[in-house]
Amino acid sequence: MVFRSSKGMLACALALLSSPVWALGKCERLVATGSPDAPPYSWQDPQDPKHLIGANVDLLRQVADELGLKVEVLHAGKREQALDEVRSGRIDLLLDTPLQVTQLTALDYVHPALQLNEYLVWTRHDAILEFNGPADLAQYRGGLSDKARLTPAFEAFAKAQLKLAPAQNLTQAFQKLVLGQVDYVLAGRYSGMAMAQSLGVSDDLIARGLPVDRPGLYLAVSHNSACNDSWLRGQLAKKLTELPISGASEAVLQRNVERWKAQMQASQGAPKQ
Repeated sequence: MVFRSSKGMLACALALLSSPVWALGKCERLVATGSPDAPPYSWQDPQDPKHLIGANVDLLRQVADELGLKVEVLHAGKREQALDEVRSGRIDLLLDTPLQVTQLTALDYVHPALQLNEYLVWTRHDAILEFNGPADLAQYRGGLSDKARLTPAFEAFAKAQLKLAPAQNLTQAFQKLVLGQVDYVLAGRYSGMAMAQSLGVSDDLIARGLPVDRPGLYLAVSHNSACNDSWLRGQLAKKLTELPISGASEAVLQRNVERWKAQMQASQGAPKQ
C-alpha cells in the first residue's frame, strides 16, 4: 500500500511539474531592461530614473499582464551595460535588442520581433534629392546617429556605398540637416517624428519614400535567467504574434511619441538652474 501510495504521489508531482501552473509558479516576476536612450521604444523615466518607460516597456507589460506575470523594467546603464546585466542572468530580459549571431550563446531571442524599426530617409522639405532606392543616396552627403542600430546587411552596404557623417545622437544629426551640413539623415520613422516635433522643425523636415532598412527589436531571455524555460518562451512568442493583429503596437508607439515629445518640451521650457 505504501508503494502504491508513493507511486500515486509521484504521478501527481510529475503532472504538476509538466503543467503551466508550475511554470507560472517558477517565475511569477520578470525583471527586464533595455536601452535608456532609444525613444519612443525605451528611455529613462525622468520622474523615476531607476526605471525605463516607452513603447516596448508598455508592450512587455501588456504581454506580462495577459500571462499573469509581474514585470519590472529597470534602468541598468547604457546599452552595453544593460546587455551585460542580462547575459549574467542578474536581469532576465532584454526588451529592445537587434538579432546578433554573437549573442546566441548567451540569449534566447523570442520571435517575432517586438517591433520593426523602419529607417527612413529624412530631408529638408525643400531639398532637391532624387530618391527611388538606397543606391540613389550614394551621390549625396548623409548623416547617421551613433546610436542607430541597422541590420548587418544594410550596415555593410552603407559603409561601402554611402557617405555618412556620424553624429553623437539624433538631435545632432537633425540639427546638421536643418543647417544644410548634410543632405539627408537616416532615422527611424517614429524616433525621427518625435525628434522633429521636439526640436520644432516638423515643418522643415520630411521623410521620403519607403524604408531603407527594417531592423527588428527583439525580446531576449538570458540563458542564465531562472525564468528561462520553454513555457515562458512559447507564451511570449504567442503573445508577440498576436500584438500586430490587435493593432496594439501602432497605438502604443503613437502614444509614446507624444509622451516623449511632451517631456522634451517640458525640459526645454524649464528654467536653467
